[in-house]
Amino acid sequence: MTQLLHVTGGSGSHARFLSSSSGRSDFRVKRVSIEGNIAVGKSTFAKLLQSACSDWEVVAEPVSKWQNIKSGSPQTTVSNLLQMMYKEPERWSYTFQTFSCMSRFRTQLQPPPAHLLKSEGTPVQVYERSIYSDRYIFALNMFELGCINDTEWAVYQDWHSLLVEQFGHQVELEGIIYLRASPEKCMERLKLRGRSEEKEVELDYLKKLHIQHEKWLVEKSAEIHFEKLKNVPVLQLDGSAEFLTDPKVRQFRSDFLPSLPASVPL
Repeated sequence: MTQLLHVTGGSGSHARFLSSSSGRSDFRVKRVSIEGNIAVGKSTFAKLLQSACSDWEVVAEPVSKWQNIKSGSPQTTVSNLLQMMYKEPERWSYTFQTFSCMSRFRTQLQPPPAHLLKSEGTPVQVYERSIYSDRYIFALNMFELGCINDTEWAVYQDWHSLLVEQFGHQVELEGIIYLRASPEKCMERLKLRGRSEEKEVELDYLKKLHIQHEKWLVEKSAEIHFEKLKNVPVLQLDGSAEFLTDPKVRQFRSDFLPSLPASVPL
């Protein structure tokens, strides 16, 4: 198994992955996203994280919303947009990326739960992916594949930038956890979980998503349009590890996970 933990980013030699702050209680709540390829193990890791860290609240990716587009009164499911996007990416990619990003905005704009605001430690809200990976990983990838055209990409970037600027600190991240694994490992896990919509996914698609993640979070070569995002520290974890079963990871689970809320020097 490769090195399990690595931290990059931030400003200054004494930058921290997370640090405490003062002021209003809602400003005390830190925001962290878990990023990584499809089927890398984000949900599994998030459950372990929440069980180990009482001051951390995990917000699941809103996949069910994408699978159940509702309309009418009373509302009923009219379509599965996730499935439509995978079956006809040229037709539905822009629609899907618009809806998925809007659902992420709604998630990140939700006020922290009361128990986090009352925490005596450093409370953290953790999101499975973010409005930033929606743009710099998935929507960008679909644009480069030709599934989102030039006009759609220009429109997407315009409203995305407007919303980020409008909501400011409410959608900013203080840290990113990058679960890093090979596309081959992700494909193996994708087949095991058997999500019906993903039967159209091919290894080449996962390879392209892996490259986008590496450009953004490791090489720092992606074009990022938000200055604060450029300086967000990234905690890299070996996503190929089996967090539930691998005995080599047990020490990591028992020692490192509970200490994540503490500052991690860069």
